[in-house]
Amino acid sequence: MMTAAFLLFGTATAAAESGQSVPYTLEQCIAVALEKNPGIRASAAGMKASESRIGQTKAQYYPQINLSTGYQRVGPYAPAGTSSDSYDQYSAGISLGATLFDFGKTAKQVEIQDLNARSSRADYEDTRAQVVLNVKKAYYNRLLAERNKEVAADTMKQFQQHLQQANAFFQIGTKPKFDVTKAEVDYGNARLSLLKAENAVRLAQITLKDAMGIPDSEDFSITDTFGPQKDLPPLSDLVGRAFARRADLQSILAQKDAAKSSLELTQKGYFPTLTGSAGYAFSGAEFPLGNSWNAGAALNFPIFTGQSTKYQIEEARANLELLEAREDALRQEIRLNVEQAYLNVRDAREQTAMAELTVLQAKENYDIAAGRYKAGVGDPIEVADATITLNNARANLNQALYNFSVAWAELEKSIGDQP
Repeated sequence: MMTAAFLLFGTATAAAESGQSVPYTLEQCIAVALEKNPGIRASAAGMKASESRIGQTKAQYYPQINLSTGYQRVGPYAPAGTSSDSYDQYSAGISLGATLFDFGKTAKQVEIQDLNARSSRADYEDTRAQVVLNVKKAYYNRLLAERNKEVAADTMKQFQQHLQQANAFFQIGTKPKFDVTKAEVDYGNARLSLLKAENAVRLAQITLKDAMGIPDSEDFSITDTFGPQKDLPPLSDLVGRAFARRADLQSILAQKDAAKSSLELTQKGYFPTLTGSAGYAFSGAEFPLGNSWNAGAALNFPIFTGQSTKYQIEEARANLELLEAREDALRQEIRLNVEQAYLNVRDAREQTAMAELTVLQAKENYDIAAGRYKAGVGDPIEVADATITLNNARANLNQALYNFSVAWAELEKSIGDQP
């Protein structure tokens, strides 16, 4: 089965060989990040380790069988001036031991490890959600940088055209040298802005590849699509969904349940443990070896342990109280995250609508100013101001679209709504 990274960059290689550039969607970038990001791989390994501890603990349900064999060369003690022969000692045996009854201690240990594994799985989901958010932010930042680069390039072209007009008017004597000088300065500033915008695109590309976990890959293009404008559900519904879905809260809840079970397990430290054992052995100095067997049971009752069990119970209670406090703090944090993201989305949507209107007004103003100068009745300052105003408005619209897309991504993260 081909991986997301192979599909993404295998297509990129084929496109490069054919001289074409294939843009990649946000969903494709997220798919690669979920496969390649080292943070996700580390979290997945931790989850597997936690799940393996369940099996380790369940092993206590089963009897333990051990096989042993040995050889010794024995030299008996001999007083000074006397001699004694040494001899060989052989042994072999098999033993079996099992816990017959421990008042549910093993069952409680298995329960604790199962809850710890559940917490680890929730931590893994939380890591995935954070990686997805980071990729979305980097993706949208790349779009913002590319759109601002287009604005900077258009600004330079507009000032270049204005410089050509000013030179033409100066040559025929209808405009002073000031118009040419002013246009040259504006054109130079526009070229400088374009260089800065191009560098911002390169930096955004690096940031996106790093968020995806592929910093050494070839550069690639992306689709020019900001997040669509969406309707906001009621805030109370979003908070309720967050409490039900947030992986970090689910992790804390599993840890709290594990702490409760740990407290119950520690309290069982006052109870005895019944174990059984059996064995069969061969031993002797020469063959055939003699044989023997044994079987029995033992009841171990903790009479006095220096009050260690008492203090362990106190520690377990304190750990439970700590997790209960952390749960309360996290619920407050989640509510705050959702409310902030909700307000940011609403504000960004209003800013986008205002920015779109401002671009239309600035375009109309620019057309008027450029037309007046072309007709020979305008002045260069009016054209420069209109050009700058128009392209600032376009940049503000780009920023508003970016703000909305990022705000919506953060809202999805805050309610636990992630791939």
